[in-house]
Amino acid sequence: MELVDRWVALAGPHTRHIGAELDQRYGEPHRRYHTRAHLAAVLDLVDELAGHAEDPDAVRLAAWFHDAVYDPERADNEERSARLAARMLADTDLPEPVVAQVVRLVELTAAHAPEEGDRDGQVLCDADLAVLGAEPEEYAAYAAAVREEYAFVPDEFFRAGRAEVLNGLLALPRLFHTPAARERFEERARNNMRTELLLLNA
Repeated sequence: MELVDRWVALAGPHTRHIGAELDQRYGEPHRRYHTRAHLAAVLDLVDELAGHAEDPDAVRLAAWFHDAVYDPERADNEERSARLAARMLADTDLPEPVVAQVVRLVELTAAHAPEEGDRDGQVLCDADLAVLGAEPEEYAAYAAAVREEYAFVPDEFFRAGRAEVLNGLLALPRLFHTPAARERFEERARNNMRTELLLLNA
């Protein structure tokens, strides 16, 4: 199914213009990893983990918006994506509490640290981070795409910044919060990140 059709199936035909704009955003030329393919992968994972969520459709809506604003030279992309969600969804017939939940979930992807009882947040964060637990070849392609997005950063500074991100993730007691994602991705994600750190430090 085309991405815009997936949006329409979720939010209704009267919101097709929103899905079309979001699709265009994920197709921006400066994106190398945060692309339509990433959005589709996150949506697929949300569908797989939907049984863990309290409001799967709110999580799906948040997945659509979570990287809607992406500028690698800024540190507030999640916040700006959340504001975009609030603005665009205000023009729909979605209830206000649902819109507020979508905005909260998008903001949560800045730190990927959902609370223990936040089942919707756990599903979205796990779906977004699932690439960390991909097969080694796919993980290598992801790491290379991230480097391309930060092509404006000199190697020395990129290596230091990337290592800080990876060490921060490895220091977390757990990367994945839903039982299914933890079993499927946790161990391989840690192996992938340790391998990338070795390569960065080589």
